[in-house]
This record gives sequence, C-alpha cells and structure tokens, in this order.
Amino acid sequence: MAKLYFKFGAMNSSKTANALMTKFNYEEKGKKVWLIKPAIDNRDGVQIIKSRIGLQAPCLALKTDDSIMQMCPHDEIDVIICDECQFLTVEQVNDLRVIATDFDIPVLCFGLRADFLTNLFPGSKRLFELADSIAEIKSICKCGSKATVNARFNEKGEIQVEGEQVFIGGNESYEGLCWRCYHRMILERQKKRRS
Repeated sequence: MAKLYFKFGAMNSSKTANALMTKFNYEEKGKKVWLIKPAIDNRDGVQIIKSRIGLQAPCLALKTDDSIMQMCPHDEIDVIICDECQFLTVEQVNDLRVIATDFDIPVLCFGLRADFLTNLFPGSKRLFELADSIAEIKSICKCGSKATVNARFNEKGEIQVEGEQVFIGGNESYEGLCWRCYHRMILERQKKRRS
C-alpha cells in the first residue's frame, strides 16, 4: 500500500522548493507526477507552483468544491505531489487518503501546520490525523532558533493578532519565528497599544 505523507514547516522553510525537487526526482526516474495545489494560492498565478529560489512548474489548481477523487487520472500517474496543502478541504484530504490506499499511489503533501494565531488549518489538521508519515521541514528564526510559528505583519511591519485565517501573502506579510520571538513581539505590541 502506498503512503500519504505530510511534510510541514513554518514560512520560508523551503516547502515549495522541496515539493518541486521531489517532483524532479520522480520524473528523473521516469515516473509520472500529478502536481496539484489549492486554487486559493494565487501569489504566482493560479496554475503554477513557484518557489522563492526560482523553481517552478505548472500544476492543477483545485477549487474548494473540487473532488480530487473524481479529477485524479489514477491510471496515468505514479505519484501525487500537493503544495500548500493546508488550504485543502477535509474532504480533499480524505480523497488523497483513499487514493493512496485504494490505488496504491503515493501522495506527498507540503504545507504549513498552523496559521498566524497558531491554530491548525483544516487541511493540516486532517493530514495530521490521516498521514502515514509526518515530517517537519525545519527552518530558523532570525534569532537562530528553530522557527515554529508563522507570524503575520501588516504594511507597517506590526505583528497581527487578529484577522481572517487565510490571507495570501509572501515574505512581505509573513515570517517564520521561534515561539520566544513571536511571544515577545506580541507582548511588545500589547504594551504599545496600552501606552
């Protein structure tokens, strides 16, 4: 039986680069890759996956009401790679689980664990519940510690403590921080607001 893999990391941990390098490795061995991502991730275009280091590849962009099970070309592919999997719906993650099990197709998902308020995304939560293999892609905070939190900033550079769970942005809006730096910035913001 093929496995469902979840590889997660904080912002700027090279998740997308890892996904695209994995695609290259499979294709180099003659395997057919089905590259997918949720359509909500439109930073670099809807039908493209692009990393900060310049790697890119065309992909299928999934809408929230798309059934992966119905869309999947089971007989034509050897592996599924999904980027930004935190934005998948619970039903779409369930589909990926069934595809790995019933069709013996490995499924590799890359994405964030939690949002800027440290709450799990629905897609990530379901992957933690269903994945056969869970691995962290590590990155570092500006202080040198391991980054575990995805901090969101406004246009003034102020850390955000409220807002919609999903806000598509890149390096200008988000930064991977360790808990200590994240907590310190939250406390500093609260202190400024009180004075």
